Amino acid sequence: MSIHIILMLLFFILMPVLIIYLEGKYKAVKKLGAVLICYLLGAFVGNVGLLPEAAYKYQDLITQITVPLALPLILFSMDIRKWFKMAGSAISSLLLGLFTVVLMIFIGYWIFRDSLPDAWQVAGMLTGIYTGGTPNMAAIKTALNVDTELYLMTHTYEVALGAIYLIFILSVGQRVFLLWLPPFKSPETGDLKPDSNLEEDYESYQGIFRKKTLLPVLGAFGLSILIFASSFGLSRLFPESFSTAAIILLITTFGIAFSFVPRIKNIRKTFQSGMYIILIFCLVVSSMADARKLINISFDLFWFVALAMFGSHILHAFLARFFKIDADTVIISGSALICSPPFVPVVAGALRNREVIMTGLIVGIAGYAVGNYLGVFIAYFLK
Repeated sequence: MSIHIILMLLFFILMPVLIIYLEGKYKAVKKLGAVLICYLLGAFVGNVGLLPEAAYKYQDLITQITVPLALPLILFSMDIRKWFKMAGSAISSLLLGLFTVVLMIFIGYWIFRDSLPDAWQVAGMLTGIYTGGTPNMAAIKTALNVDTELYLMTHTYEVALGAIYLIFILSVGQRVFLLWLPPFKSPETGDLKPDSNLEEDYESYQGIFRKKTLLPVLGAFGLSILIFASSFGLSRLFPESFSTAAIILLITTFGIAFSFVPRIKNIRKTFQSGMYIILIFCLVVSSMADARKLINISFDLFWFVALAMFGSHILHAFLARFFKIDADTVIISGSALICSPPFVPVVAGALRNREVIMTGLIVGIAGYAVGNYLGVFIAYFLK
């Protein structure tokens, strides 16, 4: 292995660490988001001739192993039992949100299937990202063997439209939704507050290198490797055309199963560790993109993404009126599904309502759990 390859691998591994550090130190970096920064930086590095000629095979290998290793770490932190303890409106909003996302993706596929040759793959990825965010979309890219350019174009449009969505939600969204939906009412039984520090549980990397935290995280990472290896072995029982999808679904199943083991679930920073590996994936996969191909905007793909994002949230709000779900619950649920759990505290802050944070997190983490199943199923069903 040449020195240039070694330097490239060190760059891919260490740059997300620097970005995470800067995100925790500077508000402007946090607002931009580590995922977007990794995509932009990777695309820059990959298109200015800084990578060695033999880079592709190593890049391809990294993209194939990072997502399967990250998924169990993300899923270990789930608390499925809490889903069933939530208020009826939160569960209703989750189910309603999933229904509207899937419906709009079916409509989008029907509209654009003739103009987008791989519309079934796009449908699967959009299902993943609008139920669980980037980790699910990345997992479904792997499961469906999606072309890198198609993946990056889809995600680029999603990020651009997502920025517009967030600006609306963080500014006038609550006032607009209150024109149609009832206001949030605090439960009569008392304050509905999280039973733990949510930023510490889902965002902060502080203290991850302390011995009492690092050793259990390394153990969880070892378990993640074991899950990956086991899933790879079991996937051989399936037809070759479905083996990659089987690996992702098996990994998801094992990850959820181990979240019921208290000793595994209570390991701190597994969620953050999984997201760090996802950042490596984002950096590497964007470095593989050919900017010359991305310049050619696909309006059909753009409108497909827009319909899935905005159409699902508008329909969600419309139907919520008939289920008597309040505005804040709809906004936080939609934001959790569309933008993923890390954005929940930000949106809750804009709503000036900390009581909905747990609802948003549980909806978002539920999306992590079901997104892979739903995305792969819908993709193959439409195919």
